[in-house]
Amino acid sequence: MTRDKPLLIVIGGATASGKTQLAIELARHFGTEILSADSRQFYREMRIGNARPTEAELAAAPHHFIADRSLAEPLTAGTFAEAALPLLDRIYQDRSVAILAGGSGLYIRAVCEGLDDFPAVSEGAEARVQRLSSEEGLAGLQRELARLDPEYYATVDRQNHRRLERALRVCYTSDTAYSSFLGKPQERPFRPIYLQPLIDRESLYDRINQRVNHMLEAGLEAEVAALREERYRPVLQTVGYQEWWPYFDGTYDRDRVIELIQRNSRRYAKRQRTWFREYRPVATADEAIALIENTY
Repeated sequence: MTRDKPLLIVIGGATASGKTQLAIELARHFGTEILSADSRQFYREMRIGNARPTEAELAAAPHHFIADRSLAEPLTAGTFAEAALPLLDRIYQDRSVAILAGGSGLYIRAVCEGLDDFPAVSEGAEARVQRLSSEEGLAGLQRELARLDPEYYATVDRQNHRRLERALRVCYTSDTAYSSFLGKPQERPFRPIYLQPLIDRESLYDRINQRVNHMLEAGLEAEVAALREERYRPVLQTVGYQEWWPYFDGTYDRDRVIELIQRNSRRYAKRQRTWFREYRPVATADEAIALIENTY
């Protein structure tokens, strides 16, 4: 990369680690705008369960891709990049810095590096995955992906049926690991610098548990109940939402819901920490600013 390119500050990290606050402080310092790379915060119908930034936080700096569409207009990693790249071009007309912040690693990768070229899925692979999913469910998908591609299994959201199935289709089609197709970056007209908030595991898990409690106080149960007819959507088969469906069906009680949300959130955070392990940890916005200005 050359030094004449504008800078993209990429802030990743685990849920509840402090990405939003760090992004806002940096946006205010550099006088720039924030693109959200949280694949659940795109949707207007989801507010509490995805820890959307508050109105005060949104007012503190210009944000994009926050509650800008309906669940009926899903945004994949590829279409997110298609929308984000022209927006970055517009921001760079007036500024030399922009910010991309969120916990959805694949969406960040799509913007910064482009998506990888996977083989066309064979009919046999599609049928095999469908059969596994219907006969053994999520546990079967997890077990098979762990066997065929332990590297990808270590970072993927293991509660996300769609991502597990997609990886297995590629494994079955190509007879090789899904992860072997990853990591072939495309040239971009900006220079990314990858940062994450510095936080120890114990403090992070405590924040996660507290966040879940705050969500419940803010009306999470009612929010999810209002989305019951949309429960088939993949974005609602994720932590904070999926745990309620058996509760509404009478399978277990509310205490079990809370326990599962906290547990699954911690597990998701652990996978995120693995995904973002190469990002530079920074303890404060001042540390990040010094790093950026001294390096770039």
